[in-house]
Amino acid sequence: MTADIAETGVAAQELQQFVERIERLEEEKKAISDDIRDVYAEMKGRGFDVKAVRQIIKIRKQDHSERKEMEAILELYMSALKMI
Repeated sequence: MTADIAETGVAAQELQQFVERIERLEEEKKAISDDIRDVYAEMKGRGFDVKAVRQIIKIRKQDHSERKEMEAILELYMSALKMI
């Protein structure tokens, strides 16, 4: 198939379009990552515990039942280790 791409302008053009789309998306992803980093820096500057906020965001992404199950397991393990 790679020989076919090199020989046909249409396939090469399509490949180039895919590559350019990916490059644009990678640029957008970097810009969004930079924006997120800036928000965390702003939060830290205002006295918020960024580590705790990151954990909250991670928890909020979880399904409710998945989160409840994890909390129960953590509580069980912590109890076994006499941490609570």
